[in-house]
Amino acid sequence: MTLPPAELSGYADVVLDVAAPVLPDDLVLVNAEIEHAPLARALAEAAYARGARYVDIWYFDPYAKRARVRHADPATLGEVPSWLDARNHELERHGGVLITVRGAAAPDLLAGEDPHRAALDRMPYLSSRQRLQLDNLVRWTLVPYATPEWARAVFGEPDQERLWRHLRRILRLDEPDPRAAWQQRIDELLGRARELTRMRLDAVRFEGPGTDLTIGLLPDAHWMAARLRDVRGREFQANLPTEEVFTTPDYRRVDGVVRATRPLSLGGTVIRDLELSFAGGTVRQVRASSGAEVVRTHQASDAGAARLGELALVDGSSRVGRSGITYLETLLDENATCHLAWGAGLPPGVPPHLRSDDPARLDAAGVNTSQVHVDFMVGGPEVTVVGLERGGGEVELLRDDVWQF
Repeated sequence: MTLPPAELSGYADVVLDVAAPVLPDDLVLVNAEIEHAPLARALAEAAYARGARYVDIWYFDPYAKRARVRHADPATLGEVPSWLDARNHELERHGGVLITVRGAAAPDLLAGEDPHRAALDRMPYLSSRQRLQLDNLVRWTLVPYATPEWARAVFGEPDQERLWRHLRRILRLDEPDPRAAWQQRIDELLGRARELTRMRLDAVRFEGPGTDLTIGLLPDAHWMAARLRDVRGREFQANLPTEEVFTTPDYRRVDGVVRATRPLSLGGTVIRDLELSFAGGTVRQVRASSGAEVVRTHQASDAGAARLGELALVDGSSRVGRSGITYLETLLDENATCHLAWGAGLPPGVPPHLRSDDPARLDAAGVNTSQVHVDFMVGGPEVTVVGLERGGGEVELLRDDVWQF
């Protein structure tokens, strides 16, 4: 059961008013799975009503991906059709909006398949899309849509309406004015980010069961929330929902071990009980009860894939976290609790004086560059987050999921 037409239309309006505002003559790209068609159509209706020049919907079928993983020549599994990249290049040239609908029809579809082959095929991930997003070349956002099989993965039964009940609350669609509710929440997150920036911390330490990890920060570390501006200065909100404040760490100064506190769905494989050991900024050991080989292959895809590119803090006021559910969808789970990401650093989280288009300069400054960016969850009430000051002092940031400053 999908949302009633009026509610689905209202959801599309919130996406296009709050997250990825559409302006007259905009080109709009919507990436979705086949099961997301009702929302994709509602987004097209709402975008054209706002004067969009053209709305292009690309439907990805994960079952076709499974067939490829099973049967294709392994030498071809890393290939990406050039016309898909050309679509993103055209959006960059024209300027516009990129909306990706999340909520996999089958989060663990590749369970039982060869993990090495599964990791080689990273579709529907595209490095050209990552570039649009990391560099904010367009207004972009990710939004969820409940499907029966996603609900089955979460609840053990295909109760789509139950999943929608949670999503309504998480997306603030239950508020009298969702737009105002999101503005208030973003203001809160931006205020917290400013406080963290003013602290001028040297590093952050995570401590908890199986976790003792210290992450060095860049000089004059810059913290942000997901309210951003594209290269033309137009405001948008990356991710709906969003509950995080984040920064880009110094990838060279990461040492210790970290245990994921939630499973991670990665390209059709669910990674469970993930543990990563770091030394000198690089992952040295990967352990997991399932999916470890997928992570190892993914992190071997380029030189930066086994290094950190994001550090994000989420407190217990998150509506995603308060739902008490693991969604097996990173868009939601990363907004339930603190998370890290291996792969590319986030330009908005880099101090202005260190930003550059030159990968060599970024690397020299400690900003990771990579063709991948994968968030994994490491926080929760059992994990304490401590800020380390340049003078040697310490300040607790989060304890029991509550801000301590």
